[in-house]
Amino acid sequence: MKLITFRHNPDGAELVGALEDGGVAPLRAYPSMTALIRAGLPAALPDERIPPADITPLAPIPRPEQDVICLGMNFSDHTREAARFHPTMVREDWAVYFSKRVNEAVPDGGFIDGHFDVTQKLDYEAEVAFVISKDAYRVRPEDARDYVFGYTLLNDVSAREVQTRHKQFYLGKSFDGFTPIGPCIVTADEFTFPPRIGLRCYVNGELRQNGSTEQWIYGVADVIADLSAAMTLRAGTIISMGTPAGVGMGFDPPKFLRPGDVVRCEADGIGTLTNTVR
Repeated sequence: MKLITFRHNPDGAELVGALEDGGVAPLRAYPSMTALIRAGLPAALPDERIPPADITPLAPIPRPEQDVICLGMNFSDHTREAARFHPTMVREDWAVYFSKRVNEAVPDGGFIDGHFDVTQKLDYEAEVAFVISKDAYRVRPEDARDYVFGYTLLNDVSAREVQTRHKQFYLGKSFDGFTPIGPCIVTADEFTFPPRIGLRCYVNGELRQNGSTEQWIYGVADVIADLSAAMTLRAGTIISMGTPAGVGMGFDPPKFLRPGDVVRCEADGIGTLTNTVR
């Protein structure tokens, strides 16, 4: 099932719905996507359909209740290009975790605020993220599948010189408008476990990134077990699993984003997430 959050144009209401042939089936019993995740999927969809022309897409979880948890250096090829860009960006023998503040996620078709008064090294990172289905604490790897609600696309936009200047990732990845997510959440039953999802990123039509979740160094089960060993992962938590090689800083010379650039992320079985820099 593909789930979205959207604004119903005639009345401006923010609703959750399921994408179906002929339009969107609104799930009016749930005030938000997080509420739906906590309650569980409905047994059946309503007969009502809202035509696509009457909706404005929002990010699937527009305002996450907690920071997004991200993995750094979770693809070997990206680890090598990052180390070439800056010597502090290297992977050790353990997973690299950081959080990303998201006041409001950018939807498919929305704008990436470049903040060019603060950064001149604006970069993109196409990533597959998953969403926790229920509170998770001390989960064994073999049980991790039961805690995955679904998968989505996330562009981990980054201000590289801010990221490296502070010797940690939080500030350089948390500017307003730096987290496009979408276009939907696809429920976990649509994928194998672990998932096998092809992932690509284009900038102005040029293929920059081309990878697969099969290249992850640490998989979903590893991450859930590792994080939940000492902290509770609340239902609705978004965990983004890292990016393959081909980000702007990986080129020689680097190919950083400029105003007007169009970034299109694609993930097999999920869809496309397209955003313009301004």
